[in-house]
Amino acid sequence: MDEKKLPEDNQSLVVDNAVDATATPTQPAEPEAPNRPTPQTRAEVIEQLKEIETSGQPIGRAEVEQLKQVFYKLYHAEVAAAREAFIAAGGDEAAFVPEPDELESDFKAHMGRIKELRAQAVADLEKEKQAGLEKKTAIIEQIKAMAASPEEADKNYDTFKTLQAEWKEIKTVPAEQATELWKNYQLYVEQFYDQLRLNHEMRAYDFKKNLEIKTRLCEAAEKLAEVEDPVSAFHQLQKLHQDFRETGPVAKDLREEVWKRFKEASTVVNKRHQAHFENLKAQEEDNLVRKTALCERIEAILAEEIKGFSAWDAKTKEIIDIQAEWKTIGFTPKKVNAKIFERFRTACDAFFAAKTAFYKQNREAQSANLAAKTALLEKAEALKDSTDWNATAQEMIALQKAWKETGPVSHKASEAVWKRFNEACNHFFNRKNEAGSAQRAEEEANLAKKQDIIAALKALAENPADDAAERVKELQAQWNATGYVPFRKKEKIYKAYHEALDAIYKQLHLNAGRRQMEKFRKNVADKGGNELTRERYRLVQNLEAKRQEIANYENNLTFFNAKTKGANALIDEVNRKIERLKEELAVITEKIQAVDAKIAEGE
Repeated sequence: MDEKKLPEDNQSLVVDNAVDATATPTQPAEPEAPNRPTPQTRAEVIEQLKEIETSGQPIGRAEVEQLKQVFYKLYHAEVAAAREAFIAAGGDEAAFVPEPDELESDFKAHMGRIKELRAQAVADLEKEKQAGLEKKTAIIEQIKAMAASPEEADKNYDTFKTLQAEWKEIKTVPAEQATELWKNYQLYVEQFYDQLRLNHEMRAYDFKKNLEIKTRLCEAAEKLAEVEDPVSAFHQLQKLHQDFRETGPVAKDLREEVWKRFKEASTVVNKRHQAHFENLKAQEEDNLVRKTALCERIEAILAEEIKGFSAWDAKTKEIIDIQAEWKTIGFTPKKVNAKIFERFRTACDAFFAAKTAFYKQNREAQSANLAAKTALLEKAEALKDSTDWNATAQEMIALQKAWKETGPVSHKASEAVWKRFNEACNHFFNRKNEAGSAQRAEEEANLAKKQDIIAALKALAENPADDAAERVKELQAQWNATGYVPFRKKEKIYKAYHEALDAIYKQLHLNAGRRQMEKFRKNVADKGGNELTRERYRLVQNLEAKRQEIANYENNLTFFNAKTKGANALIDEVNRKIERLKEELAVITEKIQAVDAKIAEGE
């Protein structure tokens, strides 16, 4: 084809993509849900999930969520019916436990698989977007190179048209980069056309062909105003926008006109789409108001004090009418749909549970109380001959308390069960009182014996004899052989005993220490040289051992809990051991000083 000079006013051609530069580039929309019938059973829900799982088609989140809501709505209804049947058969509502549900396990398995498929689809789409981005970026770079000069534009015209066709075939790119990508593409396409010096007929042919395509797209967009479903019309419009964007320019004097026509048709579709969702949202809000009112009606009935069978029957009919009305109301906003249903279901369950309890109360309350009191008196009769006085007394008191808290029984049975229960309790406590009298006398005698032992220990401490140690051992053996004392005096007598022991042991220890020290000084006086050094080493080792033993006892004291039974006595005993060890420590220290003095004297 010969190159021809174009008229001056046609030298610079601006590509018109007829798309608002600020608009969000088209991205894949949420798949539309197939027109499947609403499941009437949970098995049908699972079948539809299987169809979705195996269809190989894009999976819409809204459809899956709706099936999930239907499944659990049916499940809660089945559990409520099973609870009603359980209670009607005489079961206690608190003891009701739903049967294991195999369908729910199956349902969760399919939901998990669908979740995996959706995740995989998202990952595949991301890969596709990245690949699309790379391809379109490469196309832009090629067009940029071809638009560098008129010569490059002329000789690469066919390549340019091929690249445009390839651009159209690439459908998805990352949303955050799509607008910038398109702007760059449009810029370099414009530059290419500005550089193009092909003959006027070839350019006019391209413009004419593009005009035909864009006119068809305008007509198609205008017809979308007649599509009954505004959501479907909106999705179809997105495809038309994509085609419009990817179609080349038309003649300069027609660009604004064509774009205006397409934009006006798009505005009609977009407004219908927006109005549809605004209406849907308004309807859902209205549904929420209506359903909330139904919940409040049932909750108001629950707050009433319903008396008599006829009143319960009338309220039951009212509840059933409310439930029927609930079914005629559509979905509420998604964020509160499950919550409002749970409120409604809970209120209904509470009403029917209260009704069941009312019907059962009159015929079962007294028989249940009789069974409970019979069980209590049988326990009392089983315990009445026990000799474990303290533990059994606590059990008997607990049984008496439980008896008072148990409701009334029929008049004909009341006197008989009370008589048996009262006789069993009286029998045990009479025996306990008799046994207690003898025990108290014995404990008082033991107390007198232990007081005599304490007095003897005190006397021995004031005037220790040569055989004081043997005498102390005898008195300790007498103490250990003496039985229990009255409980309220146990701590006081125990404390007095150990104080007396501590006093005499301290006196005996001091006397023994003096004698031992005098003997040690005599022995040291006869030693010298290495013997003194070895003796000092032995004493120092003994000193460190005593210190370590004291540290161990003091550390152990930190682990005792004074609130634990018997802990105070144990703590006192450990403290006494620590005091004795400290006294021994003082004696060892005095011995070391004596050895040091002898060594110094020798030097």
